[in-house]
Amino acid sequence: MNKKTIIIDGVEYVKKSEVKKMAINTDGMPYVIIRTYSAGVHAGYLAKKDGLEVTLINSRRIWSWSGAASLSELAMKGTSNPDNCKFPCEVDKIQLQWIEIIDCTEKAMNSIKEVKIWSK
Repeated sequence: MNKKTIIIDGVEYVKKSEVKKMAINTDGMPYVIIRTYSAGVHAGYLAKKDGLEVTLINSRRIWSWSGAASLSELAMKGTSNPDNCKFPCEVDKIQLQWIEIIDCTEKAMNSIKEVKIWSK
């Protein structure tokens, strides 16, 4: 048992502040990071998954990130260095073939959405 849990009658309880809250929008769609076969990495609301094809809405391409060691860390903690990230503007809807789907926490979603739009 660590300092962030307690066991009562054989059941382990976790301190509420230690539970990672997953990002869900008002329509119940999870906010995810998608790694694709050939279109890079995207973050958005997972509207549909059909085999290897997914449809994201309000999606941003994760062109380049900083402040997270991996996509997994980006999905759990967000970026600690948003000024060095390159995330273009959101697109309303995109269909992609996925290799990896990672659910994001609410903290990570907010971090991704708050990165300044990168454009040329």
